[in-house]
Amino acid sequence: MANMRWLSRYRRRRCLRQDVADRLMEVFADPRPLRPGAAEAGDPLMVLPVLFHPVWSGVLVIDVASRRLGSDSVVYVARGL
Repeated sequence: MANMRWLSRYRRRRCLRQDVADRLMEVFADPRPLRPGAAEAGDPLMVLPVLFHPVWSGVLVIDVASRRLGSDSVVYVARGL
C-alpha cells in the first residue's frame, strides 16, 4: 500500500511532459530496470517524475504489489492500450 500512496503523488497531469513520456514509451517497450531506463531517457531527476505519471495511469507497468518499488524494479509498457 505504501507504494501506491507514494505513486499517487504523480497522478496529476502536471507531472506529464509529453516529449519525455514518448521517450519513456520507447525505452520501456521491452522490460528493463527502472533506473537504467530512466537514465537512457534523459536526466533521471527530470525523467523520474514524468515516469511515475504513466505508471500511476497504467500506461507503464511496475509490479508494486509483490515487492517494494526500487531502482531495480522492472518497468514495461502495458500491452493492449
